[in-house]
Amino acid sequence: MAEPILRPGAVALVTGASSGIGRALVPMLAARGLRVIGTGRNPERLDAVMAPLGANGLGVPLDLADGDAIARLPGRLPEGWRAVDVLVNNAGHDVGGRRRLEAGTADQWAAIIEANVIGLIRMTRALVPGMLERGRGHIVNLGSVAGLRALKGGNVYNASKFAVHGFTDALRLDYADTDLRVTEILPGLARTGFAAARAEGDEAAADAFYRGFPGYMEPEDVARTILFALEQPPHVTIAQLVVVPTRGG
Repeated sequence: MAEPILRPGAVALVTGASSGIGRALVPMLAARGLRVIGTGRNPERLDAVMAPLGANGLGVPLDLADGDAIARLPGRLPEGWRAVDVLVNNAGHDVGGRRRLEAGTADQWAAIIEANVIGLIRMTRALVPGMLERGRGHIVNLGSVAGLRALKGGNVYNASKFAVHGFTDALRLDYADTDLRVTEILPGLARTGFAAARAEGDEAAADAFYRGFPGYMEPEDVARTILFALEQPPHVTIAQLVVVPTRGG
C-alpha cells in the first residue's frame, strides 16, 4: 500500500500561494512537516509567505499564463525538490467578472480561462508524469460552487469552474488504476482578495460585495478542507468536497 502523503519531508506545490486560500494553506502544510513550493506572480508577496518557512519553503515566481515556464518548472526545481507529492491547483481569478458578457472585453474573458483552466491543466500535465513514475501523488483542484450552478453575471467564471469540475472528474477516472488521488474542493463564498482583484483593486467595491451576503468563510476554513482530503489514508480518496458558509450557503 502507498505511504501517507502527509508525512515529514514530502513536497507539496501550491499555486497562487501569495494570497487567499493558498497563503492560508502554506503554513498549515509546513506545520505538518512538509516542504512547500509556492508559486505566484508577485515575487515580493510570495517571499512574504515563503520566507518564514526557512529551509522548508521555496518560492517560485510563476505566471500561469506562461505555458513554457510551466513546462520547464519540474526541471528548474532544485534537485531535492523535484519529487512533488502534492499539487494544489489553487491559483485563479475573475478579474472583470460579475457583469454581462458585452460589458467586458474578449481578452478579459480569455484571461480568466487561461488562468483558471489552461494554467491548471498545464501545471497538472507538468507534474503527473513524475507522480506516476514514483507511484504516489495527490492532485487537489480548487473548483467552486460556481462549477455546480450558474451565477448571475458569472458567465465566463462559471464556464471556467464547470471546466475544472469536468476535468477533475475525468482525471480521477483516468488514474483510477493507480495510487494517484484526485480531489476537487468546491468552496462557496470566502472572503479573500478575490473580490478586490475582480474589481481591479477597488477595496470599497469588494467590501460592498461581501456586505451583500449573510455570511462568508475565511481562507483558513477552505484550507482546512484541503488538509482533510490530504489526511485520508492512502486507500481513501475524497473525490469532491463542497464547503459553504453556514449562513447563506
